[in-house]
Amino acid sequence: MATKNHNLSEYDPTKVPSGKGMRFGIVVSEWNEGVTESLLRGAFDTLMQNDVAPEDITVMHVPGSFELIYGATQLAKQEVDAVIAIGCVIRGDTPHFDYICQGTTYGLARLNTEQPKPVIYGLITTENLQQALDRCGGKHGNKGDECAITAIKMVAFKHQLPL
Repeated sequence: MATKNHNLSEYDPTKVPSGKGMRFGIVVSEWNEGVTESLLRGAFDTLMQNDVAPEDITVMHVPGSFELIYGATQLAKQEVDAVIAIGCVIRGDTPHFDYICQGTTYGLARLNTEQPKPVIYGLITTENLQQALDRCGGKHGNKGDECAITAIKMVAFKHQLPL
């Protein structure tokens, strides 16, 4: 669904299980820090609003979005139930945007299938800074909120699976 048709911060709280006792790792890119820190705040606050204790949230920073793959891999090895990867890539004048977006997406998708903990994709890829600002607390809500809700739901999903 296109973001323009869906506010990233809107969700039905009756469909979100309690996050009490769940542990989360959040890996955040320092590149486009103004955007990624807003996404982090959204994710962190939403986790806490859904009963996750602050001490059950581990936050680590990596230099850029491509490094989210390594960061998420390492966090997944820790005592967490899920990992949220947060980054922002804004199109520039070279094809670098395409390589970073594609490589990071592929790496996080691969990680999500190769290890037993959910890895939540929180990479926003935009044409310009305004689009990024619109998605980190602006008119389209905050992708960090959406990632936190997805993480809680995926941990609950995993707990429902038969052993």
